[in-house]
Amino acid sequence: MKISLKLIGFTAIATLAVIACNLALSELSMAQNKEIDSLKKTSTPKPGANNDSNKAYQVGDRLKPNNQAKLATQETTSKINSFKTISWEELIPTDWDPSADFKNMDLGNFNDADPRAISALQKLRKAWDNAPTNPLLNQQQIRIPGFVVPLDIENGKVGAFLLVPYFGGCLHTPPPPANQIIEVQLAQAQTIKTMDAVWVSGQLESVRSQTELGTAGYRLNAVKVTPYKETNRR
Repeated sequence: MKISLKLIGFTAIATLAVIACNLALSELSMAQNKEIDSLKKTSTPKPGANNDSNKAYQVGDRLKPNNQAKLATQETTSKINSFKTISWEELIPTDWDPSADFKNMDLGNFNDADPRAISALQKLRKAWDNAPTNPLLNQQQIRIPGFVVPLDIENGKVGAFLLVPYFGGCLHTPPPPANQIIEVQLAQAQTIKTMDAVWVSGQLESVRSQTELGTAGYRLNAVKVTPYKETNRR
């Protein structure tokens, strides 16, 4: 059976992210720790409570891009079909291997005080900040689900945010690779909270931008941002 390099790359990103987060936990700022603790509390359903499905995500959870059933009841088919629904895997070039520079490192056995761990983390951050984008998606009208990390907040409304593929992304260090972060610009500010699960539709561009929370490899001028509602979530 032929295994896609892209799938291997996506799996490697997830594995390296877990290891890197463990190595970098001591570097979290007090504000980030408070944010993560808050997210953990809101992601744990209370017994007997009528919980929204978006409140039940745990750090590391991902959304399903093919889950369109409930959304289709909220938007007309023509509006949905005007944008191509893509997965986060498609943002990764087929020939990019995120683990290429770390194949000879036993990252799992490093501890926080090990100089090799600090060096490996710095190397990983540099490699991921420069992660290449998929040129085939440049200037394409796309639609993708993800989690919100606000960048520009004024009067309680968000004018720009980072869209990340998993719950907690960019609140831990290091952030995901640049090709797994989308900077979303809104024509009109909206009321959106940190780690809200949303669908974002608009034109995707291969534009790299550096923020305090991570380097985004893509920019998307949002035409529509709607809540992501996952049916039959357990």
